[in-house]
Amino acid sequence: MSKIDKIGGAIVAIITPFKDGKVDEETLKNLIEWHIESGTHCIVPCGTTGESATLSHDEHKRVVELTIETVNGRVPVIAGTGSNSTSETIMLTKHAKDAGADAALVITPYYNKPTQEGLYQHFMKVADECKFPMVLYNVPGRTSVNMLPETVARCAKDSEYVIAIKEATGSLNQVSQVILQCPDDFIVLSGDDFTAFPTMAVGGKGVISVCSNVMPTEMAEMMNAWNSGNISKAKELHYKLFPLFGALFYETNPVPAKTALAMMGKIPSDEVRLPLAPMSQANKEKLTQVMKSVGVI
Repeated sequence: MSKIDKIGGAIVAIITPFKDGKVDEETLKNLIEWHIESGTHCIVPCGTTGESATLSHDEHKRVVELTIETVNGRVPVIAGTGSNSTSETIMLTKHAKDAGADAALVITPYYNKPTQEGLYQHFMKVADECKFPMVLYNVPGRTSVNMLPETVARCAKDSEYVIAIKEATGSLNQVSQVILQCPDDFIVLSGDDFTAFPTMAVGGKGVISVCSNVMPTEMAEMMNAWNSGNISKAKELHYKLFPLFGALFYETNPVPAKTALAMMGKIPSDEVRLPLAPMSQANKEKLTQVMKSVGVI
């Protein structure tokens, strides 16, 4: 079985820890070890949760390299490489390929709002130039563009390198349409924790998760339970974790996740980069209550 065949389950969109304005490499390595020990199935560095938008190119490349080096082949690494510039996306994807990642997570271009044809041509250009397995990332809430199922299917059928999608519309209708229209071996991943369990029920293969940053064991157990046919256990874990799914979005991701990890003693600082700001005291108190209710503190 190749690493690509192993893409699925509980996939953490790992935070990028900072210390005094710089990437905290030791803490990142410790987090990666904790995830592997906890059963996390794959790791995504430099995604939205990894604050890729405010990493310099040198930092971005270093985080990807350090993650691959630390993981050392134990689980697949899907490196975030997307941008609103096709040439920049190609540059970052080629770097991930050369560094030894197993696949790239490539967001739909944001801000410039391409048409469906523009999206198709963007992904085809990246596939053609890089020749590297690619997980599309559709998150209209952040990008202002929704990659429609027809466009996803067109990309999946026209390039062997388009192997999967992270679907973060929150719509099971759209997830179902993607699964219906794409080739049978195309991998559909939930892009939201709250749709992870129902996405599996309609044919998805896993979730690229924010909650896995905070409760990796339970997220992995939920996916394992589903895959082993223990639907009742998976459902039980979904509802156990459900309050945390919402709490981790009391403010912009990854602010609550970093706040939670600092409270748990997993990172020394909840530092984020401007324009993100530390969590308000009122929301921090609400988050603390939820964390107590789910047993994480």
